[in-house]
Amino acid sequence: MPDDPRARRRTGTGLGVLLALVCAAVLLTALPDHDREGGGACAARTFTSWKTDRRLTDEFARYGDDPARTDDWTGGDGTHSLRLPDGRVLWLFSDTYLGRVHGPPNPVGESYAWRDTTAPLVRNSAVLMSRSGRLERTLPAPLFPDPGAGQWRWPVAARVEPRSPGSPDRVVRVLLWTRAAGAAPWIYGVPTATEVATLSLPGLRLEGVRTVLDQRSVADASRRVLFGTTTLDEGDWTYVFGGTDAQATARPTSTAYVARAPRGRLGEPGAWEYWDGSQWAARARPAPVLGDGRRRGVGSAFTVVRDGGTYVLFTMAAGTRGLTTVTSYWACSPTGPWRGPARGFSPPLPAGEVAAYNPQAHPALGADGRLVLSYDVNWLDPTGVSAQANLSRNVSLYRPRFVTLRLGPPR
Repeated sequence: MPDDPRARRRTGTGLGVLLALVCAAVLLTALPDHDREGGGACAARTFTSWKTDRRLTDEFARYGDDPARTDDWTGGDGTHSLRLPDGRVLWLFSDTYLGRVHGPPNPVGESYAWRDTTAPLVRNSAVLMSRSGRLERTLPAPLFPDPGAGQWRWPVAARVEPRSPGSPDRVVRVLLWTRAAGAAPWIYGVPTATEVATLSLPGLRLEGVRTVLDQRSVADASRRVLFGTTTLDEGDWTYVFGGTDAQATARPTSTAYVARAPRGRLGEPGAWEYWDGSQWAARARPAPVLGDGRRRGVGSAFTVVRDGGTYVLFTMAAGTRGLTTVTSYWACSPTGPWRGPARGFSPPLPAGEVAAYNPQAHPALGADGRLVLSYDVNWLDPTGVSAQANLSRNVSLYRPRFVTLRLGPPR
């Protein structure tokens, strides 16, 4: 090839342009993303440290062990909380034991408090906590009546909203999962619908229940989506996350979905929109935003918080680690893409064949920059006779436990 100075100049110019483009691409990749829904700066976030919260854990043990009443909460799961306008905290639970707690020791000589095996079990309950953080009373249970024979309601996330748009009168909206009894493998019931209940304030009287998304027409029950495991207010919208029971045993290989409603309008089914994979649309078939059925996925109950411009999702880890380990994902939008899973942590568990599940954030209870996270504990086979006997023999096996987390960049 001839030694042409003009060719060398042209080649040098081309290489310079290419190098500039490459550098620009690297810089753009390194810069934080921006939330497609609102414009906040976004960067990778996960938990950087955690510690047990003995105060909250012990408060539920104190209240559950109090023998003064026979119609109050002694244990439950599905732990969700809501700060009420007067400062009280409303705690919502799914399957709940009522009755009296005895001991210790228990009838077989162990140093555990225990309940009689005939203690009432209701499908849902609500417990009120004072502004000072002391649990005070159980509302008449079940708070949400069964919709029919062989069916029940589990309360999940809740928000305080105007009774109607622009109204000064406020109410509590509680999202409900409706389930129906089913044969194995649906040991936790077959998912059927998402509903919204309205409670009065300040008395918390049930005023009514409306169906938001009926899933009974979806033939494959593992593809039915129930919304309300967690909610977030952002801008003009309330985002509502949900999931499937891709495996009926609730292992963390389910898929996550997201819907939204204008703020203050959760109780209006026609106001809801669903992410269909490319846009928000009413009456659309929701598309998953997270989950591949293997390494990446969520439990049917998970939680999402916002830290600056970043959304952080906490769930039990996939596989056998999902019995003991909480992990996280992060995204710059409720619709994803969700990055992760990040490294996990294993919170304390009582002795025995037990599992942790349903991590839930309680933003109203955090302080000093720390996030409060609860997790539920149960015997590994909660459907067996031996499991029920163990839950009665040791009442601490079926109560929420709490940790506090600090969020920051991954290390």
